[in-house]
Amino acid sequence: MAKVMVHPAAYKNVHKAVVRAFELFTLKLKGKKVFIKPNVLRASEPEEGIVTHPAVLRAVVDQVESMGPVSIVVGDNPGLFSYGANEEAFKRTGLMEASKGYYQNIGNDSQQVGFNPDFIPSVSLSRIVLDADIIISLPKFKTHGLTVMTGAIKNSYGFLPGAQKARLHKIAGSPERFHEMIVDVFRLRVPDLFIVDAVVGMEGNGPACSDLREIGLILASDNAVALDAVIASMMGCDPGKLRFLQKAKEAGLGDYGHSGIEIIGRLKRLRGFKLPPLSGEAISRNEDAQARLHSKTIMRPQADPDLCTGCGSCIAQCPASALSMGDRIPQVDQDKCIVCFCCQEVCPAKAISLK
Repeated sequence: MAKVMVHPAAYKNVHKAVVRAFELFTLKLKGKKVFIKPNVLRASEPEEGIVTHPAVLRAVVDQVESMGPVSIVVGDNPGLFSYGANEEAFKRTGLMEASKGYYQNIGNDSQQVGFNPDFIPSVSLSRIVLDADIIISLPKFKTHGLTVMTGAIKNSYGFLPGAQKARLHKIAGSPERFHEMIVDVFRLRVPDLFIVDAVVGMEGNGPACSDLREIGLILASDNAVALDAVIASMMGCDPGKLRFLQKAKEAGLGDYGHSGIEIIGRLKRLRGFKLPPLSGEAISRNEDAQARLHSKTIMRPQADPDLCTGCGSCIAQCPASALSMGDRIPQVDQDKCIVCFCCQEVCPAKAISLK
């Protein structure tokens, strides 16, 4: 039977709940490479409630350090609004400082892996996801216009660097298909522990709106399906009606039925909690949202011939091997490019832009 911890917490004393999570869901970390992944949707202030709060990340890093010696990496691939601004997103949110020096730009090193051919034959996955012995996922308790809620399963979408996230959004084409696709991403490497920042959550038209909700909890589990079922129930949503939970159950990843979940703590529904309008249709049929996705999928790097020195730094650092030297300046293979902005970041002449 899957277990889900529901523990009272405030950001000033969140370490107590984090320690309890590690007591309940034991991990052998000594000598291991540990990847800690917060939810870093975009650059924002901590009090906006858009990302995992830095107090939660700091408490997790402290706890992992105490179980060492361990090798720690903290990172994420930010969402649609922050492609190419990984470090900026971490600094502004306070997560860079909370990382205690363990932050890495995980979008700079990736590897192609096989994927569900119904969507796309392969995807580029941040290499740390494959190299880590232990992955600790730190989702944020929020609504999401396309998946109704974002939690343990959806947080793994950040394993994918660059604009391929936008491309997959577009390929999915409908909310139901996108629900199914995020489960396929999640299955590429299932994290070992999930600790959810539900001290302050988000309701309404998430994942980046101003409707915050004081909840005062930290949730934790080693089973994402059970944990997301609890989050959905707290929001007043029937877990069995969410397609991504249905598919996760079909794939043998867990069960969303309450009879198969042991709650450690007190679970209660949040009265009057506001779910997103249209539960996904608002994004899939919104022309502005679709145009934004399309603009991200067609951007590609271009070198300015007046600035480029032909040093080859961009070619050497491209994680997708999408760049090669042309007559005098680098050229991009549009099919290989994942629009991760690495070439732009490493160019010493600032000669590369995305167009």
